[in-house]
Amino acid sequence: MIKFTIIGKPKALKRHRVARFGRMYDPSSKDKKDMWLQIAKYKPKRPLAGEIYLKTEFYMPRPKHHFKTKAGKPTDIIKPKYEIIKLHSIKPDLDNLVKMIADIIQPQIICDDSQICWLSAIKQYGTPRTEVAIEEIS
Repeated sequence: MIKFTIIGKPKALKRHRVARFGRMYDPSSKDKKDMWLQIAKYKPKRPLAGEIYLKTEFYMPRPKHHFKTKAGKPTDIIKPKYEIIKLHSIKPDLDNLVKMIADIIQPQIICDDSQICWLSAIKQYGTPRTEVAIEEIS
């Protein structure tokens, strides 16, 4: 099993764009490179070749309106206004977040993202980070 944490706000995969004269480019390439630099040390000697279980947990930052304020300014002791709210149900889409992780790990950690046959993903509020666990099933 390979486990790692990517520090920072989770980024969604953006669609490829067409520039002038029909040239295609990937607007997510910089984000992919930055994330890969954080997880490169977890790369196995050989990519995993069997069926893969991918577990991802995306922690998004809480918006300002979740915190109590006094006269329009945040209080010294900041506590979320809604303790019950934990799941993040606004953009970015969960499937695009998972696609970004699958694209990053594809060439070095797993052979192909089509190997992923069991997926677990959740998007919630917390300290901004992405926790990933990759396990070979067979």
